[in-house]
Amino acid sequence: MSAKRSSIHGQWSSRWAFILAATGSAVGLGNIWRFPYLAGENGGGAFVLVYLVCVVLVGIPIMMAEILLGRRGRQSPINTMETLAAEEGLSKHWHFLGWMGVIAGFVILSYYSVIAGWTLGYIFRTGTGLFVDADAAFSKQMFAELVADPEKLLAWHTIFIIMSVVVVSRGVKSGLEKAVRFLMPALLILLLVMVGYAMSTEKFMEGINYLFIPNFEVLSHKKFFADILLPALGQAFFSLSIGMGAIMIYGSYLSHKSSITFNCFTIAIADTSVAILAGVAIFPIVFTYGLEPAGGPGLIFVTLPIAFGQMPFGTFFGTLFFVLLMFAGWTSSISLLEPAVTWLVENRDMTRVKATALAGTIAWLLGIVTIFSFNHWAFSFRFAGVVKENGFFDIFDILTSNILLPVGGLLVAIFAAWLMSRSSTVDELGIGDGPGYKAWRFAVRYIAPFGVIIIFLNAIGLFKVLGLVE
Repeated sequence: MSAKRSSIHGQWSSRWAFILAATGSAVGLGNIWRFPYLAGENGGGAFVLVYLVCVVLVGIPIMMAEILLGRRGRQSPINTMETLAAEEGLSKHWHFLGWMGVIAGFVILSYYSVIAGWTLGYIFRTGTGLFVDADAAFSKQMFAELVADPEKLLAWHTIFIIMSVVVVSRGVKSGLEKAVRFLMPALLILLLVMVGYAMSTEKFMEGINYLFIPNFEVLSHKKFFADILLPALGQAFFSLSIGMGAIMIYGSYLSHKSSITFNCFTIAIADTSVAILAGVAIFPIVFTYGLEPAGGPGLIFVTLPIAFGQMPFGTFFGTLFFVLLMFAGWTSSISLLEPAVTWLVENRDMTRVKATALAGTIAWLLGIVTIFSFNHWAFSFRFAGVVKENGFFDIFDILTSNILLPVGGLLVAIFAAWLMSRSSTVDELGIGDGPGYKAWRFAVRYIAPFGVIIIFLNAIGLFKVLGLVE
C-alpha cells in the first residue's frame, strides 16, 4: 500500500536535494557556536569521539525512524501518524505524536526567527564598520541596546519571517529545493573562506588544539558522565533536527528508490563537518585576539565583533560571518514552518500560499512575545536549579528543547521499532532483513531510547538534584 502512496505536496527531484534540505534543517545557529564550544570545554578530541558515537547510536537510528515514518505516510506529521497507526491496528491517538512535533517546531520557529533576526541586524552593523577598533564595553553596549529595543527586534523578526514564508509558499521544488540548492553550497563556501582566514592567524594551532586535543582528565568516571556523555548525547540529538516534524515531512517527499540509511549517514557527516569547520574558523580568531571563548550569544554577538573590529579586512570577514549565520538560520526556519503548512493544506483545504501566510503570521505574532521577553516583559524564574532571566522566551525554550523534542524522539523510536510490524519497517528501509536492519532495530529499540531518556532526565534537572552534575 505504501509503495502506491504519494505526497500531494510534491517530491524531491533527487536524493541530493533531500540531503541538502535535511542538512540545512539540521545545520542551524547552534551548530556554529554550540558544538565547537562544547568540544573545547568538555575534553576536546575526547568529546568529539564520544559525540560521534552518540550520533551513530542515538541520532542516526532515530533520524532513520523519523524519515521511515514520513516516507511511509507521505503526509503532514499529524496525518502520517494517524494513517500509520490505523494501518498497524493501533490507537488513533498516535496522531498526538505528530501534533507534538508540529507544535514544537512552530514554537521554536517563533523565537528562532527573533534570534536569527539579530544576525540580519549584525550584517549591517558589521558591514558599516561599526565595530572597527571597538572594545569589549562598546560591543556589550551595542548588543544590549539591540535586545532592549523592541522596535528594531520586531523589524528584523518581520523580515526574517517573510524570508521564510516566501520560500515555503513556493512549494517543494520551486521553493524549498531551489532555496537549499543555493543556500547550502553558499554556506559551505562562506565557511571555507572563514577557515582560510583563520589559517592565517597567529593562534591557528592553538584553536585546533582547543578543539581536538583530548583532555584525558575528563575521562575519569566522575567527570565523564557530566562533562562528556551528557553534553555529547544532547548535542547529537538536537543537532540532527530530530523530534520537531521537519525531518518527517522532508522524508515524505523522498523517493522510494532513495536509501534512507545512506541519506542519514550523509546528513550526519555533513552536519558534524559544518560544526567542526565552524570551530576551526572561530576559535583561532578568538585566541589570536586574546578573547574569551564563551559560549552562546555572548560569543557570536559580543566577543567575535571585537575580533572582527581589530583584524585586517575585519569588516569584510565580519559581514561574511553574519551572512553565513543568516543562511544557517534560514535553512532551518523553512523546515520548521513546513510541517504546519502541510497540515493546513491537507486539513483546511487551503492553497499553499494561504496556508504559509497564515502559519507565518501566527509564528510572527508569537515571536512578538519573545521580543518583549528581552525587555519590557522580562522576568526571572528558576528551572532545574538555574535562574532564567528572559521570561516567556525561556519558557518556550524549556517547553520545546527540554520536553517536547526528547519525548517526541522517544515516541518516534517506540512507534517505529516496537509497534510497527517488522515487515513494514523492512519494506520501508529497503535494506532487507539482514545485519544492517538488525543493527538499526537493536539501536532504535534499546540504545536510542535509553540515550533519549538520559537527555530528558538531564533536561528537567533530575541529575542536578541527585548531585550527578553541577
